[in-house]
Amino acid sequence: MKEKLLEIQQRSEELSQELAKPEVFSDQDRYKKLGKEHKDLQPIVEKSKEYLAVLGNLEEDLEILKGSDNELKELVYGEIEEIKAREEELQEELKILLIPKDPNDDKNAIVEIRAGTGGDEAAIFAADLYRMYIKYAERKNWKVEELSSNMIGIGGLKEVIFSLNGSGVYGTLKFESGVHRVQRVPVTETSGRIHTSAATVAVLPEAEDVDVDIDPSELRIDTYRASGAGGQHVNKVESAIRITHLPSGLVVTCQDEKSQHKNKAKALKILRSRLLANMQAEHEAEIAAQRRLMVSTGDRSAKIKTYNFPQGRVTDHRISLTLYKLESVMVGDLDELIDAVKIAHNMDLLQQTTPGT
Repeated sequence: MKEKLLEIQQRSEELSQELAKPEVFSDQDRYKKLGKEHKDLQPIVEKSKEYLAVLGNLEEDLEILKGSDNELKELVYGEIEEIKAREEELQEELKILLIPKDPNDDKNAIVEIRAGTGGDEAAIFAADLYRMYIKYAERKNWKVEELSSNMIGIGGLKEVIFSLNGSGVYGTLKFESGVHRVQRVPVTETSGRIHTSAATVAVLPEAEDVDVDIDPSELRIDTYRASGAGGQHVNKVESAIRITHLPSGLVVTCQDEKSQHKNKAKALKILRSRLLANMQAEHEAEIAAQRRLMVSTGDRSAKIKTYNFPQGRVTDHRISLTLYKLESVMVGDLDELIDAVKIAHNMDLLQQTTPGT
């Protein structure tokens, strides 16, 4: 590990020198790329300096034990145990920092929420989840843009698609993909019975033009008159857009905007991200048949969380974590749940990448 850490420190120094050059600063694309690499290395560099200093202290104490000064030996015996304990702690912390980063973690995200089993109650729960993520985004100072929605009369959502822009959005939310189950007495229930309903969440990294190259000849674009709320305008102008990606069969519709151009731009954004997610899913299937934690696949066959309102609890079934703070969770207090899954995922990766495991 020592050699690896020294290589990283050297690379960090090289990047600092490169970033100081005027010709690099004038090339903003290169400057941003090198700056990101330098920033990503800093946590490792800082921790490695502490680790190497501890190793140096340990080597010095071990040399003292080889000497003839018994009084000095007595002093370092206790110190060596403390230093070894700290060395082990730093090794574990560095192993996690050295786990290869998901290249999509810094991307923005597109989130799709759909009502599942449970009729109107499922649609109401889908709307609850939407508000929960919006509240969480506000806490993180992320920008929210609704791309598409399909509401029902009682305040529920059959489907909503929205984008989140900010720092590390996809890396933060990617483990939210899956089936979210709710257990509660629906507002429409007269006998007071607890019902179980579900909604699906898919979190996709927002694709950039360089991520997915879409050939316009492979798209069929249809226009039609929008339906639903919006006054007379929606019924008079063919502003709604349906885009079909012919090679994959993916279909995206968007009718929320009055402008056909805006609807097309939103639909293309969703399509591009879905294509990127499909590409990643195919790649992950090649390197691993199954994984305990879902990573960006939006697999809707896996129940990941249960929100039990009578008991005031939320349970993440992937890591067997239960918190009795449902009320605060539903208003965006998600960090404890999200961080716990990320830690468990890192531990899984650590076991996969550590020799002999």
